[in-house]
Amino acid sequence: MEIRELQWFVALAECEHVTSAAERLNIAQPTLSRALARLEKRMGVALFDRKQNRLHLNKYGEVFRAHAVRAISEMDRAEQRIATLIDPDTGTITLGFLHSYGTWLIPALLAGYHEIAPATTFELRGSAADAVVDGVRQGRLDLGVTSPRPADTTLSWTPLQNEPLSLLVPVGHRLASHHRVRLAELAAEDFLALQPEFGLRQVADKLCEAAGFTPRIVMECTELSTLRSLVSSGLGVAVVPATGDASAHPAGAVSVPLADPGAFRTIGVIAQAGGPRSAVVARFHHYIRSTAQPSEAEAEPEAEA
Repeated sequence: MEIRELQWFVALAECEHVTSAAERLNIAQPTLSRALARLEKRMGVALFDRKQNRLHLNKYGEVFRAHAVRAISEMDRAEQRIATLIDPDTGTITLGFLHSYGTWLIPALLAGYHEIAPATTFELRGSAADAVVDGVRQGRLDLGVTSPRPADTTLSWTPLQNEPLSLLVPVGHRLASHHRVRLAELAAEDFLALQPEFGLRQVADKLCEAAGFTPRIVMECTELSTLRSLVSSGLGVAVVPATGDASAHPAGAVSVPLADPGAFRTIGVIAQAGGPRSAVVARFHHYIRSTAQPSEAEAEPEAEA
């Protein structure tokens, strides 16, 4: 069964006359009649009731027409979607990223790209690091902006920039007036942290391990804003980003820079190994990679679609 035969059937159902439908479709009347005969033979029933020179859809024809219209519509949508994949200036990109990047990094990236490709649209999904990695791996996300670098070797990784980390302490804390602090000084402190699936938590745990201790975490949460508020309430200290939305620190908390080597998280973009397959995603992927700061590590080589 060809899509054009479905289109012919729909036209015939609207005209209810073979001659009129053939003229409308610009095909020979016998060609249309033979196509209808093939459809009815395939279905095993007559789709029209014949009355003199007129055709009237019967109950079987009504069912078939409903499905034919949907099939034609789906094929039209498929053609449109493929056209947007071919054209790197149009189409929709599904971009995943850590929640904390949604207030500064992602808006900056999209604003810059909008000047280059204003017709490109985005579906944005903020989530935890593990969810972003899994989304790219499973194909639910076209690209992901995350930290730290995922261990999954089926994904490509391009580092973009290092984001400094700081220690957030309550006002009046013994370290609140310090210009810098080392994590080793905090072994006896109560820590507040994001849950383990979050990239910031993973980086903070490794920093504490390098400092020679396992942090005593008394509370876990899923939002940086909540984490900051908990610190402000005097419930403990926390490792937080020193950039981006750091201005959102509540009045009851003070940010102290960390002096430890490696007190930063490397932000990078991930894609499926081999690079994006569609032109619209490949172009945006190239743009993101072009924003990498010169001081960051070399991006691993990969093929672009």
